[in-house]
Amino acid sequence: MQTSQSKSPWLWVPPLYFVQAVPYAVVMSLSVIMYKDLGISNSDIAFYTSLLYLPWVIKPLWSPLVDMFGTKRRWTVLMQMICAAALGSLAGVLHMPAFFTISLAILWVMAISSATHDIAADGFYMLGLRQKDQAAYVGVRSTFYRLGNLAVQGPLVYLAGEMTKASGDPAQAWSVTFVVLAIAFALLVGWHQFILPRPDTDHAVAKSANPLKDFVDTFVAFFRKRDFWLIVGFILTFRLGESQMLKLVVPFLRDPVAAGGLGMSTSEVGVAYGTVGVTALVLGGLLGGFLISRWGLKRCLWIMVFAVHLPDLVFVYLSQTQPQDFYLISGFIAVEQFGYGFGFTAMMMYMIMVAEGEHKTAHYALCTGLMALGMMVPGMWSGRLQEYLGYQSFFIWTCLATVPAFIMAALVKIDPEFGKK
Repeated sequence: MQTSQSKSPWLWVPPLYFVQAVPYAVVMSLSVIMYKDLGISNSDIAFYTSLLYLPWVIKPLWSPLVDMFGTKRRWTVLMQMICAAALGSLAGVLHMPAFFTISLAILWVMAISSATHDIAADGFYMLGLRQKDQAAYVGVRSTFYRLGNLAVQGPLVYLAGEMTKASGDPAQAWSVTFVVLAIAFALLVGWHQFILPRPDTDHAVAKSANPLKDFVDTFVAFFRKRDFWLIVGFILTFRLGESQMLKLVVPFLRDPVAAGGLGMSTSEVGVAYGTVGVTALVLGGLLGGFLISRWGLKRCLWIMVFAVHLPDLVFVYLSQTQPQDFYLISGFIAVEQFGYGFGFTAMMMYMIMVAEGEHKTAHYALCTGLMALGMMVPGMWSGRLQEYLGYQSFFIWTCLATVPAFIMAALVKIDPEFGKK
């Protein structure tokens, strides 16, 4: 299948998905913590950072271009270079009077580049591995993606928190944090330029003299998939509760007890949520990938749907009781994140199954775009909803919002053998 099969997937799959996670985690998670430290309101944080999902929503519009022009390898490395430059740029703007507007513009550049990188890297994964190896490495892929999240949300958040304590200047602390991240990210880009294989099948796939026709045909083929509306419904509803909760977890942890939060410091959030929580999420992802490779996606689906949603109840408990024991809070967060990591593996494999076929790169991008749409729209108004309801009622609502995912799981159709080794 490829001339570079001698390059072990262990050399490139782990760092590729570690790097893929970094800009996404910066845009979706680190920005929330940074803006909270810099005094932005919950409603503005939730609205504007949720709006940043838009590039992941609309990336299917340009995903055929990644198929039609150049190689997935070239697109992957180029987008990584742009993200590295954007990370460095963030470090220089946080002391400016209009820092919020300028930093959002940089985050938009990073989001567009990261979304394009996702298209190319996911396509490269499917080209660079034989089909029988894709399920085997999905746990590795998921694990290192989560480790990328851990690196961003754990040590970096802790660093920013400790520097803020020492200097009293959160803008300076976050600037230094972004410098550190930009340098580390650039080193990984250099590694990929050297180590990524060059599959024989990694080439432009336009098959006629009419690129516009190829472009349109890619979308038409997706819309003609069997049970199209079940596919759309399942992907859109799978994260409906999480999409609202995700943007408010860090504000909840950071807000003072009098405001309904837990009153944790930035450093404590970096340890409890960004390190303990993400570590549990990684372990859950590993277990999920292992079980799917043994039993197949169909047999694992229901246990994974329950695992990804039921642990959301821990935030109902935390918001009702507002405990101040750091270890207790960390333990509950670990339970929730383990369940999410374990259960979300089902969605990853489901999208790979849906994307199978001639246009797998573009069709996988369409699946992830639908998933991003399901995250963006509810997330945009979640901040105002939380401010209206308060944390206690808000977290109850997010748990109720998981019900559609259970309904769609009962309707969706899955090949009994898909995912097995």
